[in-house]
Amino acid sequence: QVQLVESGGGLVQAGGSLRLSCVVSESIFSINGMGWYRSEPGKQRELVAGITTGGTTNYADSVKGRFTISRDNAKHTVYLQMNSLKPEDTAVYYCNAYEGIIRVGEMDYWGKGTLVTVSS
Repeated sequence: QVQLVESGGGLVQAGGSLRLSCVVSESIFSINGMGWYRSEPGKQRELVAGITTGGTTNYADSVKGRFTISRDNAKHTVYLQMNSLKPEDTAVYYCNAYEGIIRVGEMDYWGKGTLVTVSS
């Protein structure tokens, strides 16, 4: 069974911090790099940060130096530490595989996501 359960979002003032968590089913977590994506109304979902099974990380230019992705292999959990948040970071954040979205049957699979709202 596929499990992607995001949490940790909320309302924060600009300059503040949040830590997102995503619990992933073991079968997916153990063989995949994981990524955090975000979606804003009217915009295509974008990859914010990714981490390979070996721990190599990659970030979108817009979040470099502010966001840190990490993974806890024992807990099958991937985290996104977000610092110095800006209003433009407001979005629904999702986790998924880093190199190729998880599919169930013929459909891309996404969790419910977690909403991050940054006020100015």
